[in-house]
Amino acid sequence: MRYIYRHEMKQYWKTLLLWSVCVGGMGMACILLFSSMQEEMAGMAESFAAMGTFSQAFGMDRLSIATLTGFYATEIGTIHELGGALFAAMLSMTMLSKEEDGHTSEYLFSLPVSRGRVVWMKWSVVCSCLALFHLLCMGFYGMGFALLGEGIPGKEFWLFHGMQFMMGLELAGICFAVSAFFRQNRLGVGMGIVLLFYAFNLVSRVTPEMEKIAFLSPFAYANASEILSGGEIAAGAAALGAAVLILGLGTACVKYVGKDLG
Repeated sequence: MRYIYRHEMKQYWKTLLLWSVCVGGMGMACILLFSSMQEEMAGMAESFAAMGTFSQAFGMDRLSIATLTGFYATEIGTIHELGGALFAAMLSMTMLSKEEDGHTSEYLFSLPVSRGRVVWMKWSVVCSCLALFHLLCMGFYGMGFALLGEGIPGKEFWLFHGMQFMMGLELAGICFAVSAFFRQNRLGVGMGIVLLFYAFNLVSRVTPEMEKIAFLSPFAYANASEILSGGEIAAGAAALGAAVLILGLGTACVKYVGKDLG
């Protein structure tokens, strides 16, 4: 079992590092740019806040982009949540299906390890990679705040990234279950699932008729503007996310254990 975990981590560490540097580095660069843009942002803040549905969709009606916290929530928060979600989908969509796609399943299941244990070892790799991704990105953002001499809004900062990690696990659980049904890598399907949920979240935030079903999107309980403006999370959406995660893992395990691997 440890061999499987170590082997998978060795395969994915470069991908993990690349995504972390790209997403975290881009976020840090935006934070550092804020000091040179602050005066312009102050003049644009009122205009952005008055842009109706656009402001609501990106949280500019709650926080001012003229402040570093508001800028972080509306700009860096968007970069992080979309980058993290796509990373979770990419990771989990390939974790199971790659064995059949690469014709390595014959060797893997000749080892004295049950299929169920293989599934859980692979899922533990997904969790480890997601946790490291978020910690590395937080390190980049924290460095950006430190270089500007600004303090991090501690409680809200940790709560936001905690919810981002949970959202990543939920999306990974969904994609993990979907990948168990395929014999080849379907990376596009995973990316499509993330973008569909993201678009649904944006539309539901600006359409009164859809407000009651906004909780169906994982992005509903990990929204940067809501958390950083007052530490609010959508508890109902978070509970649903936990249930979906458990269902996804159960589905992946049952399907993969009973699958005819060729």
